[in-house]
Amino acid sequence: MVNSNTPAGFGIAGLQLDLAPGDNLARIATEVSQVARRFPWVKMVLLGELGCFGANTSHAQCLPGDAEEALRNIARDSGLWLVPGSLYERDGDRVYNTTPVIDPEGNIVARYRKMFPFLPYERDVAPGSEFVVFDVPGAGRFGVSICYDMWFPETTRSLAAMGAEVILHPTLTNTIDREAELAIARASATTNQCYFVDINVAGALGVGRSLVCGPGGEVIHQAGSGREVIAFEVDFAHVRRCRERGWQGLGQPLKSFRDSTVTFPAYNAAPAPSTALDALGPLRLPGAG
Repeated sequence: MVNSNTPAGFGIAGLQLDLAPGDNLARIATEVSQVARRFPWVKMVLLGELGCFGANTSHAQCLPGDAEEALRNIARDSGLWLVPGSLYERDGDRVYNTTPVIDPEGNIVARYRKMFPFLPYERDVAPGSEFVVFDVPGAGRFGVSICYDMWFPETTRSLAAMGAEVILHPTLTNTIDREAELAIARASATTNQCYFVDINVAGALGVGRSLVCGPGGEVIHQAGSGREVIAFEVDFAHVRRCRERGWQGLGQPLKSFRDSTVTFPAYNAAPAPSTALDALGPLRLPGAG
């Protein structure tokens, strides 16, 4: 059901930064501070995967630890939600590719560990096992995935079934398959009727070409290969209307998925119960209004 009290827009800035391997925390602090001054309507900043220190596991950090404390201070000083891409996390004898989610008071709301490391290239990185969604009061529900995760559509569908209306997707891609990822990002948005915010790194680490899609797969912005600040507004009422009535009054794929009794051979199970999908109401032809 569309909530008439939902604000028209929730401002997000994707930072596609031209970063190099090594400690980029000071640069990130400067960039986030500039966003807070330039765009007072922006409430959240998202950066690319492994932008904090680069893609070398020798830079793995303990969480909590000094690096995360610096990121907490950046969020607190700017007064913004901060999803700082990801960094390698050392936990005992394991290393994970982890995205912290930090609220404007500097609190750690969640940590997401990448479920699908980019094997065989992302060696010696353990997979995570828990999906992460979080709520921003007065706005809506966000889900987090990282780079190669989106090549497995079950990840985005699971986040949508948990109620995610926006997928925050930090990426580090420096290979020729970026074009394929752009197609996957659009398809993920379309089939899950959500915003999909795919922010890559530029410079020595990545090829850029970040992409922001709306719930019909429409391209809100596709970046070039250099530094860009991608500030845009999420319309949660639009997401909820698309899920209730279909994008442009057409398909309602989340409801059809929910109502299906098919047992998928790959999983040997029908769709799991979902409170979020049940709340979308019956699958029926949209009326006037």
